[in-house]
Amino acid sequence: KEFSVINPFTKTSLGIYSYDNEEKIFLEAKKVREGLETQRNISAKERGKILGRLGKLLKTHKEKIAKTISLEIGKTISDSRVEIERAMDTVFAAGVEVRSIKGEALDSDAYGRTQKKMGIVTRQPIGVVLAITPFNFPINLALHKIAPAFAMGNTILLKPGEQNYLSAKILVDLCYEAGFPEDVIRLIMPSIPDFSLLIQSDLIECISFTGGTETAKAIGQSAGIKKLLLELGGNDPLVIMNDADIELAVDTVINQRFGTSGQRCTAPKRVFVHEEVYDDFKKSLVEKTKRLKVGDPMLDETFVGTVVDETAAVLIEQRIQKAIDDGAQCLVGNKREGNIVYPTVLENVDTKSELVQEETFGPVIPLFKFSDIDWVLEKINEPGFGLQAGIFTDNIKTIKYFFEKLKVGALIVNDGPGFRVEHFPFGGIGKSGLGREGVRYAMEEMSVLKTLVL
Repeated sequence: KEFSVINPFTKTSLGIYSYDNEEKIFLEAKKVREGLETQRNISAKERGKILGRLGKLLKTHKEKIAKTISLEIGKTISDSRVEIERAMDTVFAAGVEVRSIKGEALDSDAYGRTQKKMGIVTRQPIGVVLAITPFNFPINLALHKIAPAFAMGNTILLKPGEQNYLSAKILVDLCYEAGFPEDVIRLIMPSIPDFSLLIQSDLIECISFTGGTETAKAIGQSAGIKKLLLELGGNDPLVIMNDADIELAVDTVINQRFGTSGQRCTAPKRVFVHEEVYDDFKKSLVEKTKRLKVGDPMLDETFVGTVVDETAAVLIEQRIQKAIDDGAQCLVGNKREGNIVYPTVLENVDTKSELVQEETFGPVIPLFKFSDIDWVLEKINEPGFGLQAGIFTDNIKTIKYFFEKLKVGALIVNDGPGFRVEHFPFGGIGKSGLGREGVRYAMEEMSVLKTLVL
């Protein structure tokens, strides 16, 4: 009934903690259900002030939180600092949007017979939101659930990954310091069997989950009639056309794929390069990859730290080796030291390989040369993931064609699929999930429409 938080770089323990038992997690769930009445007595203006204070506290404690994240998951300290800056944006955006919740008035006489009635449509909180977060962005992704849920007037149960227990506790304590009532947000750490019971419970109205597709399927099978918001994996493509800015494209690929050691759902995991610029792109990518600093995540100059644990490192290594065994050529990388997987670039990878068909959560780039954009579109859509995509081109006809044909939640032009700002809608289709995050859009997802007819 215990779990350990292990630093993936030093492999030393950051602490041993006990899971919350069934009785504890249900007490917490009942507490936040009672907290809905507390929320009803907090005005939108006051919720906005509380969120503003939370944003300032994140700024004050930025370095402490960033170091905790890096110790927990091996993310570089520079990446962790950027995450806290983004988290501040998320909270401040929610503090603004809370003042802009809108409904509408409808005239009953607009169609058919005269009724002489008016419908006043409002957005009301959905209830208790169960926020389930992944390891890779433990603060910002948690706040993409907490901040909109709170702004909308809901209460929150936060269930982070085991590896993020320490950073999650810091976050919830800062929420209390900012003014969140203690019956409005609670942190829980249940074991999987006890957590399954909570997912089935009628104490929860909405489950907001970020994580893997298979886990999402299990949640959906257990949840019953609840609102499900599922931000799942991505196998995101980046297309480099023959009119692309090659150096900008190379820098974008490196930053978005090798940052966080490739453990981002929006990282460009498949890179398609037009044959006319393929050699130039490949040469620059390999040269710049060789110069990246790999090693201790706590050093400012480190660009690639560890992946989250040994299981992840071994899986990435196995997928790379299997691709090479099946005919791929390694241009750089294919090296593992403990939980560090060195940035790897491959070419001539079989498009049916596990490395390509599944979401490979690590610092490896398969390059594909193309001349036919319809072939590219077919290969992009084939695995069934549809989170985001990127394309480098200035040809508006090509952009519109890709936007029409790609089965994704967003197409990013002259940038990579890893582009995200906190107030844009974010989410995918197919294996990449249901619903949308992005502060205002998440608030709408975490609400119900209620109509008063006068």
